[in-house]
Amino acid sequence: MMKLLMVGLLGSVFSTALVAEEIEDHTKLLMDHGDGHLMEMSGGMVMGQNTDKLPGGCDKISETKEVTVHAGHKFAEKFPGRMFAFDTQEFNFEPCAKVTVHFINEDKIRHQWMMHGLPKYLYPKGMFHLEVSGPGKISGTFILPPGDKTYLVHCDIAQHMEKGMKAQLKVGDGDGDLPSIPGVTALTYPDDYNAGPEQMAAAAKITAAEVATASETLAKQEADAKAGKKPPPPTSDSFVSGTTVIGLAIGFALAPFLGRKFQGKNAAEVTAYCFDVLRVLIQFIKSLIVRLLNLLSSSKNKTLPSK
Repeated sequence: MMKLLMVGLLGSVFSTALVAEEIEDHTKLLMDHGDGHLMEMSGGMVMGQNTDKLPGGCDKISETKEVTVHAGHKFAEKFPGRMFAFDTQEFNFEPCAKVTVHFINEDKIRHQWMMHGLPKYLYPKGMFHLEVSGPGKISGTFILPPGDKTYLVHCDIAQHMEKGMKAQLKVGDGDGDLPSIPGVTALTYPDDYNAGPEQMAAAAKITAAEVATASETLAKQEADAKAGKKPPPPTSDSFVSGTTVIGLAIGFALAPFLGRKFQGKNAAEVTAYCFDVLRVLIQFIKSLIVRLLNLLSSSKNKTLPSK
């Protein structure tokens, strides 16, 4: 019995080790490209790295803080209708604080921790940016400017912010709350999962008359089906029309002749031949039109016999 328990315990330990995702730390692999831009080739990047330059208005670093932020799909489960999220939706620091962010992406896709609104004379594009392909970890440092302000933090990958991966960072007391921060502020456009036909019609801007007409048509179709009536055959919008069939028949008929005619010729010679045939055809049509006009003109100029 003890042997069976030991085997089961060892099996569970090894299976857990195999299932667990290894979080690779990309920070050690970063190469400094200057101007606070660090990058490595396996999916990690830091933009706006600043470890020692004080923003204007800061006489010294007020505090040194480190924060670990997790990102992934599982952190959005507590927010209905969201797909991605950070594990923290609000950060608070003192003005002129030196902040190191350890960003851990737990998904098997790319995520970012991006902050906007920083002074552009110190941070290119006015932002601090962490990015890593998951599962992975990356760290970066920046120094906050003075003043009470609320900054947007989000993932800039397409639709990730819209699907919930956003937060706010308050310096000092901040200057208010940002909208649609999951779990912090209400959605600007709240999701509604309880809409009935009337609400759905109103959202789609469908009139009551159109809804009634559609309902009557559906009811008639159901009644006909119960009565055993066959619905009228649908109109065919197939592109295989008579003209198409005639064109295909002509093409198949001319294929052997054209194959022998163009055998051994290059594209330029084939093109020249086609233009020559087109020229002859145009001249032929032109001559027919001239003959027809001459015929009509001569018939009008005939002298009628005198009575």
